[in-house]
Amino acid sequence: MSGSWIRDISVLVVLALVGICAPLGLRPLGNPDEGRYTEIPREMAESGDFVTPRLNGLKYFEKPPLLYWLSAVTFKTFGLNHFTARLWNGLFAVLGLVLAYAAGRDLYGRAAGIAAATVLGTCLLYYAISQIVILDMAVSVTISGALFAFICGIRREPGAPRRWCFLACYAFMALAVLSKGLIGVALPGAVMFLWTLLLNRWRSLFPLHLVLGSLLFLAIALPWHVLVARANAEFFDFYFIHEHFERFTSKAHKRFEPWWFLIPCLLVGLFPWLFFSIQAVHDAIKGGWKERGKHAEAWFLLIWIVFIMAFFSKSQSKLIPYVLPVFPAVAVLFGRYFASAWKDNTYRPLKRGAWALATFLALAFVAVFFIKVPSSRPELLSLMPGLRIWVILYAGASVALLVHGLRRQSARMILTTVTLVGLGFILTLQTAGQVVDTRSTHSLAPLIKDKLKPDDRVFSVMMYTQDLPVYLERPISVVSYIGEMAFGIEAEPEISARRFIPKAVFLKEWDKPTTSYAVMRASHYDHWFRDELPHSLLGRTHRLVLVSNASDSP
Repeated sequence: MSGSWIRDISVLVVLALVGICAPLGLRPLGNPDEGRYTEIPREMAESGDFVTPRLNGLKYFEKPPLLYWLSAVTFKTFGLNHFTARLWNGLFAVLGLVLAYAAGRDLYGRAAGIAAATVLGTCLLYYAISQIVILDMAVSVTISGALFAFICGIRREPGAPRRWCFLACYAFMALAVLSKGLIGVALPGAVMFLWTLLLNRWRSLFPLHLVLGSLLFLAIALPWHVLVARANAEFFDFYFIHEHFERFTSKAHKRFEPWWFLIPCLLVGLFPWLFFSIQAVHDAIKGGWKERGKHAEAWFLLIWIVFIMAFFSKSQSKLIPYVLPVFPAVAVLFGRYFASAWKDNTYRPLKRGAWALATFLALAFVAVFFIKVPSSRPELLSLMPGLRIWVILYAGASVALLVHGLRRQSARMILTTVTLVGLGFILTLQTAGQVVDTRSTHSLAPLIKDKLKPDDRVFSVMMYTQDLPVYLERPISVVSYIGEMAFGIEAEPEISARRFIPKAVFLKEWDKPTTSYAVMRASHYDHWFRDELPHSLLGRTHRLVLVSNASDSP
């Protein structure tokens, strides 16, 4: 690896660690995802059982364990807090930037690599998900690692560099399987096959290092699946049938959206680079399908984007983060385009996109004066004055710089300004994110944590507050709610009978002399609990209420 490679990656990693990882501990855990994916590794670290994932003490087989393992080891080593809970999500995001840089540079040159990492790191959705404890960042980065390794390896002659690229491809696919299941091998495998088929590149496949690569894949991906299946007879049917095939083919998970749902998610998530999409793709595949042989790498990236979007659009279960695996490919396509524009410093290729972005920011500048916050969200009322000032300053300055760059016909000024627009929006997200999510129990849990005794009961009434067990460092009881815990409740009735109870049982428990605490939505408290049951009010947020049956509670 040359000195410029090392220097570029070192600078990129430092900047990414500061921009992505430094703010990870600023916000409380969000519900439900962050609470869930922090509690599972917390229980894993506490029990020492790294084979069977558990949520609130019950078996939880919806996802494989890679992120759980990494977080559990981190918790045991450094303790559990907001920063360590999100650390691995941030580190995977940093790795994604390094992979985009390396692939962009290998395919199109150093400037393209730098531009690809810049685009990816300042995309709205990529950065937003880098700050949240969910599994999509890990699977997206590992899938992109496999696909980047494949396209970089296939361009090389037989020898050690090609072999290492293909081994990296197999290893990344195995890690993707351990991140989120069979899509970790199905998606990259399908993209590789389609590209080879459509561009008739069969000869370039060999040597594929299939035997050695398959052994590496199995050595990484297989052991946990064997161990967990041996320890849990019900694992196979739930994990492979229910969580893979039924999730894709049925509406059982109640996440059905129209087929086009992910398209606006992708477009909005690409802000502020969205406005350069058409020209970047058009420039990458000049000559169209007839000239595909001359632009094989660009067609690989395009097939990657289209297939994964089509795959998840066909699924009966859709969530916004499902589009994330296409972002690295988009970033490299954009990086190629922007590197050329930067080199020539001609504004004409960027003209339409720059004017479109300037128009959007000007409209945002005007719209911010007319935005009204509903009275039902008082937490946003205090945020709006500062947010208005920030939007006015950064939108106004961005429009002025874009127009100045257009008047001077400077592509470099335009690209620099767009990067600053992305960074400015990221700062806005960080500021707003600290107050917008009001579902966390972060402010309520300290009111009882230090005085909890082993026999005390903590109830989550008519909901499961997923972050509360994290903050209390113990499982809780759940009243009149099952949700995603149905499998665990059925699999372990001896545990669930005491931990997941109906409302009638809760009312009896509340009358016992044992100290009990309950957290519930403010609406439930106001509508029935407040006037029907004796209690002490311990704390209240905009959405949640914490009470106790002990009359001497403060």
